[in-house]
Amino acid sequence: MDFGLVLQTDPPASRVVDLMKRAERNGFSHGWTFDSAVLWQEPFVIHSQVLAHTSTLKIGPMVTNPGTRTWEVTASTFATLNDMFGNRTVCGIGRGDSAMRVAGRRPNTLARISDAIRVIRALGRGEEADLGGGTVVRFPWIKPGAEVPVWMAAYGPKALKMTGEEADGFILQLADLYLTEYMVKAVRDAAEAAGRDPSEVTVCVAAPAYVTADDSPGALAHAREQCRWFGGMVGNHVADLVSKYGAHTGAVPEELTDYIKAREGYDYAHHGRSGNPDTRFVPDEIVDRFCLIGPVEKHIEKLTALRALGVDQFALYDMHDAQEAVIDAYGTEVIPAVNA
Repeated sequence: MDFGLVLQTDPPASRVVDLMKRAERNGFSHGWTFDSAVLWQEPFVIHSQVLAHTSTLKIGPMVTNPGTRTWEVTASTFATLNDMFGNRTVCGIGRGDSAMRVAGRRPNTLARISDAIRVIRALGRGEEADLGGGTVVRFPWIKPGAEVPVWMAAYGPKALKMTGEEADGFILQLADLYLTEYMVKAVRDAAEAAGRDPSEVTVCVAAPAYVTADDSPGALAHAREQCRWFGGMVGNHVADLVSKYGAHTGAVPEELTDYIKAREGYDYAHHGRSGNPDTRFVPDEIVDRFCLIGPVEKHIEKLTALRALGVDQFALYDMHDAQEAVIDAYGTEVIPAVNA
């Protein structure tokens, strides 16, 4: 199993670079950042510094979207980084929930994401791509062997189907075992129905992890409070699914939708941050299901179960008060045990 580190690009950028360097030293293979231009600093500028100060770490956004930048600009950014540092980027892509809404725009449609995946991947390989309306372009400076894999974030049935049909990877932002099994199956079934080899779609589960010294009530309570924000972030996406499909139609598992009944609203000023006041509705059960919390052995147990469900990478959201400690604990104890 591969391991990734997920960070927000809060200033100073040097701290993001330092944490990514620490992750590489601890056996992490991927570094990911949020991409929301109003809320955080521009990630691709920081990505170049991460790549320059590491040797093997692959870097990408979790996730970018096809509305903030034009597709040829996004493709050129990835292709330039690859030309400078080797093929060490991954394009995580999604609807652009925070990036678009904070800027007063609606999140992108699946059709737009589909077109963007096609264009970004083709241009990143040095192939021609139609930008729309018959405008066909190609980057003349791409070297042979270049590639930009595109991984799609998804929850809903149509997005899961499209991921299996078109994307190189699947990003699932929660670590619940039942929901992981359900959604990985949906992606793989769609890939097989489209004539693809399901094993060629990389599966990445992304969620907060907090390592405690023991499983005492006090230690677990503190860890839950540090990670409760994640249930609110996921709930924001789930609310859109409920609005579209309904809460009890069978289109979306109730194991994903039931907990947002008490949700009252969401302020992006606290997006992805511990102590988010808009996540009080998230019960402890959801924090435990969606995240990895507890002593080292609990992390190893859950990661082993996720791997058995077909998960290729666990990407660790490291937004809490123990960033260095969790990276180090994973490097010295968790990763070696999982991959023994």
